[in-house]
Amino acid sequence: MNTCTKVFLRKKEISGDRISLYLDFYPPIRNPHTNRLSRREGLGIYLYGHPANAREREFNASMMEKAEAIRCRRFEQLLNEQFGFLDKEKLRIDFLEYFRKKCFKKYQKWKIVYQHFYDFCEGKCTVGEINEDFCKKFQAYLLKGGRRDGRKSKLAHNSIAGYWSTFRTLLKEAYQEKLLRENINDFLEKIEWKDTKIEFLSLDEVKKLAATPCKHEVLRRASLFSCMTGLRISDIQQLRWEHIVKTEDGYVMRIRTEKTDEEATLPISEEALAFCGEREEGLVFKTLKRSMINYPLRAWIKEAGINRRITFHCFRHTYATLQMAMSSNPYVVSQALTHKNLETTLRYTHEVPTALLETLGKIKIKPK
Repeated sequence: MNTCTKVFLRKKEISGDRISLYLDFYPPIRNPHTNRLSRREGLGIYLYGHPANAREREFNASMMEKAEAIRCRRFEQLLNEQFGFLDKEKLRIDFLEYFRKKCFKKYQKWKIVYQHFYDFCEGKCTVGEINEDFCKKFQAYLLKGGRRDGRKSKLAHNSIAGYWSTFRTLLKEAYQEKLLRENINDFLEKIEWKDTKIEFLSLDEVKKLAATPCKHEVLRRASLFSCMTGLRISDIQQLRWEHIVKTEDGYVMRIRTEKTDEEATLPISEEALAFCGEREEGLVFKTLKRSMINYPLRAWIKEAGINRRITFHCFRHTYATLQMAMSSNPYVVSQALTHKNLETTLRYTHEVPTALLETLGKIKIKPK
């Protein structure tokens, strides 16, 4: 960044017989927020072009003193490489564009939240508009539960809670990157999650799916692969053959999960590996599309005789629940699911009453 050594006070004649005062930097300074070179700073101070009396002349003299004081302060700030006075440039930065670029580095939910926020602000939003009141209005917008897909039913409460949590993460990152002056999250309430029943498939239902032909074979293979590994759709779509390597103990997947950005080395069974198909270069499930997990998935599940609402994410629940039902070590299952805390994994025990009964039955206090 260039250090400015000279700051000049300049005048410019404008309409209405007025003179506008501004600062001229030489050499130009680079704005740390926009990365653009700045040569001028408008002061918002105006003089009478032709003062007609003593009052107007006194006014001009007073304004010149204020402008000179600002010039001296700017000179000192630039010598100390303090560029906070450029914050007014930062306020004009396109916050919506900042959000959009963030989505490239994040997982799918960020893109969904971006679309909701785009609709809310009608495609225009600057950094200067982001404040407590504006964010609370967006929260209220989400709580109304409107859907972007045109369906009349409202968004599920936990979907809204997740979207709001993602937006608050965006605000936190914008504050940490000094785009926002204050941490607005300090003034925003969370939307609490509600306990919901976790949908999953029984082992017999998984076998039914495996035996049922699917219009999209890649969807069938990816779904069963998720049941056997617990991988999310986002991670399955990004899985590449070079991520699957052979070790002394068998095959493992070395991946970085999209949602949690966690690196993990996960064992993969021979049966699960078979669903990947013939080994080649690039993506494992290269023809798998997001659109397939909607109607095509529902149709396939119905053909298998399963008459419940099962989403692709339910295959991840299936893996976790079946593992817990088999009395697998919860810590190991937590690692396989790349959960950040064990409590998230333990919730699957509530869906397996038989496993709980077996555990309770192991505690005996009566003497033989």
